[in-house]
Amino acid sequence: MRATAELTGCSHHTVARHVSARDEGRPIAEPAYRGRVTDEFLPKIEEWVEVSRGKIRADKAHEKLVALGYDGSDRSTRRAVAQVRTAYRFGQIRVHRPWITEPGMWLQYDFGDGPVIAGRKSVLFVAWLAWSRVRVVIALRDRTAPTVFAALDRTFRVLGGAPTYVLTDNEKTVTVSHIAGVPVRNQQTVDFPRHYGITVLTCQPADPATKGGSESSVKVAKADIVPKDTNLRAEYASFAELEAACETFMDEVNNREHRVTRRKPAVMLEEEQPRLHRIPDTAHTVSFGLTRAVPDNTPMVTFENGQYSVPSYLLGGRVFVRSHGIGGDEQVIVVHSGIGGPVEVARHPRARPGSPSIDDAHFPNHREKVPGDYTIKARSGAEAEFLSLGAGARAWLLEAAAAGTTRMNVKMADAVALAKISGLTAVDQALGEAATYGRFATGDLASILGSRSDRTPTRAADEAKSLAQGTAGWAAIGLPATPALDTVAEGLEESA
Repeated sequence: MRATAELTGCSHHTVARHVSARDEGRPIAEPAYRGRVTDEFLPKIEEWVEVSRGKIRADKAHEKLVALGYDGSDRSTRRAVAQVRTAYRFGQIRVHRPWITEPGMWLQYDFGDGPVIAGRKSVLFVAWLAWSRVRVVIALRDRTAPTVFAALDRTFRVLGGAPTYVLTDNEKTVTVSHIAGVPVRNQQTVDFPRHYGITVLTCQPADPATKGGSESSVKVAKADIVPKDTNLRAEYASFAELEAACETFMDEVNNREHRVTRRKPAVMLEEEQPRLHRIPDTAHTVSFGLTRAVPDNTPMVTFENGQYSVPSYLLGGRVFVRSHGIGGDEQVIVVHSGIGGPVEVARHPRARPGSPSIDDAHFPNHREKVPGDYTIKARSGAEAEFLSLGAGARAWLLEAAAAGTTRMNVKMADAVALAKISGLTAVDQALGEAATYGRFATGDLASILGSRSDRTPTRAADEAKSLAQGTAGWAAIGLPATPALDTVAEGLEESA
């Protein structure tokens, strides 16, 4: 050992210690632990790290140690806190096991903030079929229960069937509360899965192993669809443009090779579809919107402070109302579920409060009542006899009433009496003239009739007849005149 110490330049005691460590199987050349000034306070540091869940700052720990009599430097404290905090994190780390899914079993869906359209933020509904990695992105105007369930129904029809389980977050449309850590389901969420034969489950908090697929899909969809500086996409002018962008995104991501499966999701969906079970031909009524009762006498329903017309044959019935779109594309859809299934009966643009949206086809045989446009209807025999004179009598009644004529019943009886003498046509025409020129005094009708009878027929000249003097007399100008006596004598001889 002394010879070895001379060759290595160290003490023979050091050589002996290395030889002993080698024989015991311990690492050779391990540094000897000489102790630290913080060793006495390590239990307290561990306690503080545990209480703060590994978030305590080293400077605050140093202040507390100094108060306890610690005389070391703050550098030693930082090293000790870092060492204890690292050990704490290793003890608290979560180990995730990859989630192995089966075909036709799991569908996850989540929501993301969509682009702003007409000053209102839209919503992106993103569904992710776990085995085939097919993504379905649908633009929504809100996250209410009818809108969400309508998106789920469309998702099932895009996929060609429904999976066994649908996994989502603990939102109010699914979970109303928690009791002892157990989620209490919304009643609509209980009825909707029963209609499609599926089971809706909610994920555990902070569990990316079962919910990471949909969250990652939301991140990818927002990065491509929502206008940002990274994609240089222009703002959407309408909700229809956003829906077209979602369709384009789905067509792109479902028809390109996935980085994990190395296959196209659309091709894998063809293999998974036989494992999906058939869905009903009609959607569940909860996806049609809110229930509204149609009054017994007015085919109008109220939805979000606006009124909308429905067909008149639905009087006294019940309909479902919901809205779709944002801004100028927003529409209010009314659906009625009858014996033949649900049928869309009306579609209106968004109405403002106090200005109802009305379709004239929903009000057959309706005559609009305009103020001042009165319906003339006889209520006595005398009135019926006067109105039977003709259109002139009706015009005289309206104008005379508007002028405030007095003793109208007496004057109407006089007109009927005159009609028996002068004829219905003449009296009706006289009544029309009286209404035109505002002659409603006593005796005006008889005066008009008298003036009409004294009129001389007018004569009009035409091409065949003319009132001008002829020119036949001009032919005798310049001829010798014949005595009148000779002419008369010649006439007598001829007659004899």
